[in-house]
Amino acid sequence: MKPKHVGLSKNMQFFKSESVAKGTPSVAYTPIYQCDEFSLCIFFLAANAVIPLHNHPGMTVFSKLLLGDLHIKSYDWVDSMPPPESQPRLARLKVDSVLKAPCKTSVLYPTTGGNIHEFRAVTPCAVLDVLGPPYSKDDRDCSYYKELQHSALSNGESSRVNEGGSDYLRWLKEIEVPQDSHMERIDYWGPQIVD
Repeated sequence: MKPKHVGLSKNMQFFKSESVAKGTPSVAYTPIYQCDEFSLCIFFLAANAVIPLHNHPGMTVFSKLLLGDLHIKSYDWVDSMPPPESQPRLARLKVDSVLKAPCKTSVLYPTTGGNIHEFRAVTPCAVLDVLGPPYSKDDRDCSYYKELQHSALSNGESSRVNEGGSDYLRWLKEIEVPQDSHMERIDYWGPQIVD
């Protein structure tokens, strides 16, 4: 999958802009297609824009960075059993790196592959997402999280396992939608999908 397949080009004004707007950098999305089995959309992130740490409950997600450089941080839960409501939950860091387009497609599975993730744009970028099944207000709504410093935990449990290794654990606490998180819906201008 390449940018031209969805009507994008690195020559578009959005991707040429290196200036950062005042206030929170913008995030926009354009839905391409949705049915009961999956949804297909593109996210546009201005330089320094963030899609906050969020999950994909019971979903498989294919993400393809089409243009730009994107920092991705993702986690999987350590335990399959959720803690009591409003309690932090232990998660294992799976990815903490910058992707540069073109690159391979990343895949998140319902319980593995970094199902809880955050996108932070290094440069203006576009990400194609295929979500199956799609989000649903009834049974697959998105939840947001924040990382807690281990010193903030009452039991003093360490945030790192395997000293000197790469197996990092973090406590994540579910939060309301962050106030500075806003996505603008824009029209899709690429090739149409015909049923």
